[in-house]
Amino acid sequence: MNVPNSLTLLRLACVPVVGVLVLGSDTAAARWAAALVFVAASLTDMVDGAVARSRQQVTSFGTLLDPIVDKALTGMALVALSIVGEVAWWITIVIMVREIGVTALRLSVVRTVVVPASRGGKVKTIAQIIAITMLLVPLDQLELWGAAAQVALWIALVITVVTGIEYVIAITRVRGRR
Repeated sequence: MNVPNSLTLLRLACVPVVGVLVLGSDTAAARWAAALVFVAASLTDMVDGAVARSRQQVTSFGTLLDPIVDKALTGMALVALSIVGEVAWWITIVIMVREIGVTALRLSVVRTVVVPASRGGKVKTIAQIIAITMLLVPLDQLELWGAAAQVALWIALVITVVTGIEYVIAITRVRGRR
């Protein structure tokens, strides 16, 4: 066990916490706490990768678990927000199908080649984090906040779909070369 893998496991522990905070209480304090936990967990994703590379501590365990935990954190937040009626279910489903599909495709060729996260994939992750954070923060009293959060969600959705298509094309090319 090293620091990057410990951070990944800490992020995994945050997944149910976000869900409980969103679903367990309808208070502003709970939503602020959910947003804080979500942002802190999301930041550990950036930190663990940088630490792993800088210290040459990249492990198979971390390489496999890290993207799964990222999807779980995002998925939990989106599902919880859909349950409370703040994100349309179809949006959550489209995003989760893309995330699971791309992960499955990347795993299907891992014996031949590791398909790293693309620049677009990293932009997608940042866009999702921003949108989800905006949706979690209880600033409903600000008239434009809700509209801005929805715009951020739509931007994240479009980037998610476009980069998903890019991954499918890239992985199809890799498979064609085998």
